[in-house]
Amino acid sequence: MKMNKPDFEQFLTQSLQQPQHPIAPEKDLWPGIERAITVPHKAPLKASHRYSTLIAVVACSAATLLAIQLFMNQPKSQSMLAMSDYFTKQKQGLLVQYQNQPALTDNWQQQLNELEEAEVAIKQALENEPENPALLKMLAQVYQQQLDLINKVHAPKWQQI
Repeated sequence: MKMNKPDFEQFLTQSLQQPQHPIAPEKDLWPGIERAITVPHKAPLKASHRYSTLIAVVACSAATLLAIQLFMNQPKSQSMLAMSDYFTKQKQGLLVQYQNQPALTDNWQQQLNELEEAEVAIKQALENEPENPALLKMLAQVYQQQLDLINKVHAPKWQQI
């Protein structure tokens, strides 16, 4: 029902002139409030743990961008070797960091294997064209996808809604 301005003002005036009745809830809420205050709940993940995972993801992304920039400025024959070594260390570090933490999905290792197969294929192509910047970028992207996958499957539940 739409009220125009005079009807609303009349309604407001009548409402203000009527005696005030306390508005009571339909049911007694105090037992629920007391139980919520006194019963200990499972504590959510500590903010420091949440942020440490977020910081790890951001650090990996920043390291990837820095590595791409540094590796693109090196002689091309050394770029692939340096990049491979760098990202292998990053990946191993993440796997060690998350080794005791359960993964959010079951097939993440299969996905990681597929990314590693793509890595091998790109490296084989780089053997024929070691100075190909597109292949070097693709390799860096595959490495970043591996790191992202490891981080995402071990991310805390605060990222889920």
